[in-house]
Amino acid sequence: MAGRESGAAVVRCAGRIGVVASVAMNLAWLAMYIRRRYFTARRSDGGAEADVVEAGKGKPPVTPDSVVNLDHGDPTMYEEFWRATGDCATIVIPGWQTMSYFSDLSGVCWFVEPGFEHQVRRLHRLVGNAMVDGYHLLVGTGSTQLFQAALYALSPAEDGSPINVVSPAPYYSSYPSVTNFLNSALYRWGGDANTFDGDTCIELVCSPNNPDGGIRKAVIKSKSSKAIHDFAYYWPQYTPITEAASHDIMLFTVSKCTGHAGTRLGWALVKDKEVAQKMIKFIELNTIGVSKDSQLRAAKIIKAVCDGYELSSYGDASRLFHFARHKMAARWNRLRLAVEASGIFTLPDELPGHCSFSNDTIISNPPFAWLRYKKDDVEDLEGFLREQKIITRGGTRFGVDGKVVRVSMVDTDEAFDVFVNRLVSLK
Repeated sequence: MAGRESGAAVVRCAGRIGVVASVAMNLAWLAMYIRRRYFTARRSDGGAEADVVEAGKGKPPVTPDSVVNLDHGDPTMYEEFWRATGDCATIVIPGWQTMSYFSDLSGVCWFVEPGFEHQVRRLHRLVGNAMVDGYHLLVGTGSTQLFQAALYALSPAEDGSPINVVSPAPYYSSYPSVTNFLNSALYRWGGDANTFDGDTCIELVCSPNNPDGGIRKAVIKSKSSKAIHDFAYYWPQYTPITEAASHDIMLFTVSKCTGHAGTRLGWALVKDKEVAQKMIKFIELNTIGVSKDSQLRAAKIIKAVCDGYELSSYGDASRLFHFARHKMAARWNRLRLAVEASGIFTLPDELPGHCSFSNDTIISNPPFAWLRYKKDDVEDLEGFLREQKIITRGGTRFGVDGKVVRVSMVDTDEAFDVFVNRLVSLK
């Protein structure tokens, strides 16, 4: 009797557990369904619907009272252009696609997507800013990874002492920190190339230069020196295209070309196969290749840029470089007027040149303003502007004095408007 009652109790208990489990499972499915409906939007794509996962909202909106952060070169000004182009750069990636590590085993770089490589070579031929024939194309997670890969590839393995890495001041502020971050035995930061006392080094040539927009050539002439050319800003919205560059290692990035910084993609054109293979090995050990999803998206974006110029049906509204040049020129004009009105700042002189891309003489409109304070009562311009709720990057980070700062020119219209209005009020 006791056994039957005990068995019945077990059955009743199991039944209750089953009911609870069923309810819990239903609630879980309901929560998942609500969450999915909340975080997805329905989009029509040629008659077929697809789920588009909601992205982060990025930086908060800027108001006249906001702290304006222009420390980073965050290219959010390009959002206006890409919103206006509709779906020409939209891509849908099926769940089964891009699952393998490998992209193209027949090429030198096994993780480069062929479609991405094709569009990059097409872009350079369109713009005329770099030679692509006879070059190996490598892809990286932004140009910073490719910079590190190039340092690894160019460092002499047989020498026990680290090779010096130099760049003329003012140099890009991240060069020293990225070079020294791992405390590598292969290379170390050696400072200003103009004052470097030695023959063997790796010189970083950034042209147009970050931060001051100057056009750079290598200053170290020793045969034992090696150069990495950082061409992140060598695009016609920032500077006249005067030649198709043909250096041994040339670095580019999607972020400063099209504005898609969040895609985290850069590429290198490398002349020597052995150097290219060493760079590939670094990326292989570092991240086991580069995201295919990012490459497919970048390929579609670059295709849209090229189509805007090569297909007449697209019209002027789809010409990225024309949009960006017009935007940059207008901003620089406003900034120069504000600096003149304040009377306490200076900017580098304008650099005109004949641009082979536009077939016209144009003025450089760098992505950063190299703003200098010309009076004697302020030695720390970064700190002075911070008191005015304007965040910039001070000159000491670039190997020069603190009376100068770098200001991003590629942020949102709202941020730029607030910055210029505050600058005018400073006397």
